[in-house]
Amino acid sequence: MSEQEKQKEQLPISSFYKVIDQVTIFKSEKWWEAIAVIESFGRRSIAMYLWQFRDGKWKRKHKFHVRNPEEWNKVKTTVDSLAPKLLSSKISTPS
Repeated sequence: MSEQEKQKEQLPISSFYKVIDQVTIFKSEKWWEAIAVIESFGRRSIAMYLWQFRDGKWKRKHKFHVRNPEEWNKVKTTVDSLAPKLLSSKISTPS
């Protein structure tokens, strides 16, 4: 399966939601991480998902919604401010 086919593979999301667009971030035999623009009741949001393959099917472990651009700006600003700490190999203890 090509990378483009993997990107458009149908996500294991409830049929309650209409998937507008999607991007697979990571997929292995056991884990699947993706981000999708979904719609329900005429409202769109961006949802970040993590599924685990258990008992022969994908089961949702985590879901995080971003409902509007203002909320996204708060999330993005916070993640951007914390991201440099991923580079630090030292674990500091609180003073």
